[in-house]
Amino acid sequence: MSPDHPPGLDLDRLRGLLEREHPGLAQGPLTGRLIEGGRSNLTYAVSDGTSKWVVRRPPLGHVLATAHDMKREHRVISALHPTDVPVPRPVLLCEDEEVLGAPFYVMEFVEGTPYRTADQLAPLGPERTRGAALSLVDTLVELHAVEPASVGLDDFGRPEGFLDRQLRRWGKQLDASRNRELAGIDELHATLGRRLPASPIATVVHGDYRLDNVLIGPVANGPEKGVDTIKAILDWEMSTLGDPLTDLGLLVMYSMPLGMPDSPVSTTAEAPGHPEPAELIERYAARSGRDVSAVSWYTAFAWFKLAVILEGIHYRYTLGQTVGRGFDRIGDLVPVFIQHGLTTLQEG
Repeated sequence: MSPDHPPGLDLDRLRGLLEREHPGLAQGPLTGRLIEGGRSNLTYAVSDGTSKWVVRRPPLGHVLATAHDMKREHRVISALHPTDVPVPRPVLLCEDEEVLGAPFYVMEFVEGTPYRTADQLAPLGPERTRGAALSLVDTLVELHAVEPASVGLDDFGRPEGFLDRQLRRWGKQLDASRNRELAGIDELHATLGRRLPASPIATVVHGDYRLDNVLIGPVANGPEKGVDTIKAILDWEMSTLGDPLTDLGLLVMYSMPLGMPDSPVSTTAEAPGHPEPAELIERYAARSGRDVSAVSWYTAFAWFKLAVILEGIHYRYTLGQTVGRGFDRIGDLVPVFIQHGLTTLQEG
């Protein structure tokens, strides 16, 4: 298909749906392109030449609807849009698979930049990089301040036993990918289980909160005009009700340098001006009022979870099931993540 008609996006059928659901919204024929950088679900930018929207759908050939739940993503951004949490405005949800071959939803297109690596952050300079990282913390505090029942999300998850279920889930994922010895991985998993902290009151958690899952851009008006701010939080496929400190732990993990140049998986920690993890933790604690004394457990859990994810990718690579560059080096990263997790627990 041409770049304006990417696979998985039937623009004529989409145009017909928009006209039925929102007459006059699209002013002309639609064009679309796949937005690179998404994880599992597919994301497209669509335009009528005047306005722009985003379409989110499961990957082509998806099998398990629960793994790519469009209704769930649409529900959480619809609930959060009226709050201070920056999310795109939802336009519609379509569960009729006759339109695009899978359920999907449409939301507004938000102008902004996702910064994925330290190299991408570097041109901003130290001051703007620091501001972006601190804004990430402040926006996380806003998300965790939302009372789930007040936005209709009181049944969005099962907070009771959340951490225990998470640990068991990722342990099963690890077992499904075992085809080599990984020194320390079972010790890390077992130690996390023995030191399971008591969770605070449950909140909406994003589940994959980091700099490259938000869009950053300048404030348009007012006294803060021109200052970088978070325009939208994206990729809500792992969101649920649970322990808010799991989001903080992941954010802290991604704020720590890996010490591996040219790694296929990177953090933004080495960008000039990026705050140290301790400052991000202190800022979250001060602004949220939460006890963060167990943050090392949550950070170690984040290292463990990412180690399991990377091992799964490495396992598929050994079976010849991955395509693209960098997969041959993923396996070398797994021991690094395991060691970081163990060190984090030991140092507390």
